[in-house]
Amino acid sequence: MMNRIFLVEDDAEICDIIQEYFGNKGTEVVAVMNGGDALDMISGGLEGYDLVLLDIMLPEIDGFTLCRQLRRKSDIPVVFITARGREEDILSGYDIGCDDYIVKPFLLSVLYSKCEALVRRAGNDVNSKLTCGAIALDKRTLRCFADEKEIELPPKEFAILRYLLEHQDWVVTRDTLLDKVWGCDYFGSDRVVDNHIKKLRKALGSAGSQIKTLVGRGYKLTKE
Repeated sequence: MMNRIFLVEDDAEICDIIQEYFGNKGTEVVAVMNGGDALDMISGGLEGYDLVLLDIMLPEIDGFTLCRQLRRKSDIPVVFITARGREEDILSGYDIGCDDYIVKPFLLSVLYSKCEALVRRAGNDVNSKLTCGAIALDKRTLRCFADEKEIELPPKEFAILRYLLEHQDWVVTRDTLLDKVWGCDYFGSDRVVDNHIKKLRKALGSAGSQIKTLVGRGYKLTKE
């Protein structure tokens, strides 16, 4: 259930309508009407909020900028509600981290249902953060950390690390990684896995030693 959401919308009438509709369903809506106030809220943290509804065209600071700032701090679900329905705007919204993009005008019932589904999904995804020793990975935000420092990984290395984290302390064979990361239609040498493991270890720095090579068997991720 949604308890409280944060709404950033410069149209007072839309704010009132959303607050009334959601309020009748037991969800408190805290609204601000300009990007500056919204940024203050975001900077102070959004603890206790389940979701953010965010317009794009706002006074002072636009919604895209706010979403970028928010994603540096939180993986809270974000839904854009906006009159900007061009394809490039929609793609930009998803690219910077929104969970849904709804073009005005919209049905309140549909908006509520989408928000409810996102909150439920976020609540169920309690295992989105994977950790093992000095390595951490967030499946939802696609961020990876080694020794508490964020690192950038290419897609293949990221996918390998995610699978190893999901199966830590298991022996994972090259064939398994080929199937899960490259796909069952891959035709080539299984040595490609070794090359990507080497790159992954290098990217992880000292934490790379947690990936053990078991000669003739495969790899295993351990806490030490």
